[in-house]
Amino acid sequence: MTTDNPCQRHWKYLDLFQVLFVASLVTANIIAVKLISIGPLVLPAAVIIFPISYIVGDVLTEVYGYSAARRVIWLGFGANLLVVLAIAAGGALPAVPFWNAGGQYGTMAEAQKAYQAILGFTPRLLMASFLAYLVGEFTNSFVLARMKVLTEGRYLWARTIGSTVVGQALDSTIFLSVAFAGILPFGQIGALILGQWFFKVAYETLLTPVTYGVVNFLKRVEGIDFYDRGTNFSPIRFEME
Repeated sequence: MTTDNPCQRHWKYLDLFQVLFVASLVTANIIAVKLISIGPLVLPAAVIIFPISYIVGDVLTEVYGYSAARRVIWLGFGANLLVVLAIAAGGALPAVPFWNAGGQYGTMAEAQKAYQAILGFTPRLLMASFLAYLVGEFTNSFVLARMKVLTEGRYLWARTIGSTVVGQALDSTIFLSVAFAGILPFGQIGALILGQWFFKVAYETLLTPVTYGVVNFLKRVEGIDFYDRGTNFSPIRFEME
C-alpha cells in the first residue's frame, strides 16, 4: 500500500466521492429552508444530508490526503455559488402570463413569491452559509489529517468523531450567529447551536461503522493510505499535492 503523493496516479473512486460531496452540499443548501422537528430539536431539513459531506470529507482526507479534501471543498463552494446565481437569475427573469395557469398559488405574483420564499436567499444568510461551510469543512479536514499523523494511523473512530466535533461546532456557531444575531435572543441562538451540533455529531457517530467500511474498501482497492507529512495546509490552494 502506497503513501505516495495522491496526484501521481489515477484513482478509481476519487471522482465518485467528489461528486457525492458536491451533490450532498448543494442538496442540503436547497432543502435547508424547511424547518423540521426531531423530538425537542428544531432543525433545518438539511441535517438529513449535510453531515454526509463531512463523512465524505473524512473519507477523502483519510484515504487520499488533505489536498484531495481541500480541492473538493472548493469544488463544492463553486458549485453552490453557481446554484445560488442560477436561482437568483431565474427569479429575476420575467415570467410568462400562463406560468401559474394551474392556480395552485393564486396569481402569478403569488407564484413568484413562492419561488423566492423556497429557493431565494438573503445576502445575510448566504454570507453565513458560505463562511460557516468553508471554516467548518477546512477545520474538519485539517484536524483529521493532523490527528492521523499524530496517532500514526490508529484510532480512526477518534479521528472522524474528533474532527467532526470541532468542525461542526464551528459550522453551527458561525452560521447561526451570523444569520440570526440581533434577530433572535442570544439564549435561543445558543440553544439552536447546541441542538444542531449535537445532532450532527451523533449522526456521524452512528455512521462510524459505514465510514470504517468505506475507508477500508478504498485503501484496499486504491492501494493508498496517505499521511499528510510535510503537507501545505493553506486553504488558499486548489491543486492536489
